[in-house]
Amino acid sequence: MEELVGLPVGLGVKEFLVVLHRRYALAQLVVAHRPQEERAGGCGRQPCPLGQDFDRALGFLAQVEGGGEVVVGFDPLGVERLHLEVEAGRLAYCDRDSLIADPAMVDVPVERLLSDDHAAGLRARISRDSAMTNLPPPAFPAHPDTIYLCVVDGDRNAVSFINSLFHSFGSGIVSPRSGVALNNRGTGFVVEPGHPNCIAPGKRPMHTIIPGMALEAGRVAMPFGVMGSHYQPFGHVHLLTNVIDFGMDVQEALDCARVFRYGDVFEVERGIGDDVARGIAALGHRVEPAALPLGGGQAIRIDWDRGVLVGGSDPRKDGCALGY
Repeated sequence: MEELVGLPVGLGVKEFLVVLHRRYALAQLVVAHRPQEERAGGCGRQPCPLGQDFDRALGFLAQVEGGGEVVVGFDPLGVERLHLEVEAGRLAYCDRDSLIADPAMVDVPVERLLSDDHAAGLRARISRDSAMTNLPPPAFPAHPDTIYLCVVDGDRNAVSFINSLFHSFGSGIVSPRSGVALNNRGTGFVVEPGHPNCIAPGKRPMHTIIPGMALEAGRVAMPFGVMGSHYQPFGHVHLLTNVIDFGMDVQEALDCARVFRYGDVFEVERGIGDDVARGIAALGHRVEPAALPLGGGQAIRIDWDRGVLVGGSDPRKDGCALGY
């Protein structure tokens, strides 16, 4: 596996996104090919194949047309970086809503989604000079009430854990023995006949549970996760890019101001400058201040060379980084 850090100076946007995709998303998508009996007890150290981890793969594949721009020259809070990241994400959500479902029940075209031809098709739709138009509206319901935590012990065993009821009190059903409330993620199904994610007996809905685990040289480098309804997969991309390409530590990467476009509105947090917001609007986006903070996350960077752990906790939510 390629190293997490140390990308060459001057790496183009196209090459940068390919490296990220190969390093991170492909390892998570491979689980979709495992037989049902291997996945019956869960998906091991990787998210389940019908989760939004596909979004990250597709977002990385939606490489910028031309690919000659220099990523290291981008301002991490500048118009170029934020516009291109959002446009790639918009294409990813379109593919998610139309193609992702339980691979034990339907044929999810993983090879096509990861192919160079599909990447080229997505890339050709992205422009540095204007926002895309005529994309279909998002089709997945909002889903709050998620928590994320990660732990690394003295032996460098790492846990990346996320849990969500989906809606308040989930299904309203509580296990009589454990007291655990059951979620209502069946809401993630659609009822359109013939759609890959159409509800059916014994079928799992497309869901949004995506704890992350970044690897470096075959070892765990960083358990991480970002919550926030639809923002989750986009937040993972933003966090990883902050760490890998812009050299931020985990707290800086989590603190960094965020943007998100889901539907017609391009939301910007207060940390985005007015001139940047105006520049984004000039590209055709409908820019509005985010009514609430976008997402929230946690991460622990394992520095194997120095023998230390570096933790970060998002100020947008309750939480903290603790050593023991």
